Amino acid sequence: MNFWTIPNCLTYFRILLIPIFVIVGFCAFHYHEWVTAGLFFIAALTDWLDGFLARYLKQGSAFGEFLDPVADKLVVAAALVLLVSEFPNPWMAIAGVVIISREIVISALREWMAELGKRTKVKVSYIGKVKTAMQMLAILVLLTQKPVFNSIVIIGFVLLYIAVVLTLWSMCIYLVAAWKVLRHLPSDQIKKH
Repeated sequence: MNFWTIPNCLTYFRILLIPIFVIVGFCAFHYHEWVTAGLFFIAALTDWLDGFLARYLKQGSAFGEFLDPVADKLVVAAALVLLVSEFPNPWMAIAGVVIISREIVISALREWMAELGKRTKVKVSYIGKVKTAMQMLAILVLLTQKPVFNSIVIIGFVLLYIAVVLTLWSMCIYLVAAWKVLRHLPSDQIKKH
């Protein structure tokens, strides 16, 4: 297996951007918000680009399929933690907890379904893709702002809560898909996992 394909290297780059992104987010230089948002935008762009290149160059791999969503979740979690520190209010904290918790639940569910040999039954849905796009846009908007409520911050929060609703909706879709599989499995097969 080749771990050094172009798509995988873009994913490694995205992971390496996380500490730089967080450090810049906590620095207090002029326009640091825009630099932080720019780094997040680069990370989001590499997410799209590595998937495109994996298909175009036919360099998709099981390792890439594992690492890409892990990198996405790490970038989003880091951005949400940064935003919670920047906007220390219950609305930001609730949104951050819901989004990060959903990612943990769905990752655990996918792993469990893979152990049962039913991973394809809980693959990414269209709602999940829309949720990711809305989440990225909301985070990008909020990262550009100082922690003062203005019309752009309000738009960012509205987008973030649309992402929260889509997050819960997509989680329900995954859970229903998993339940349909699990209820037809013999109980002894479920218990041994």
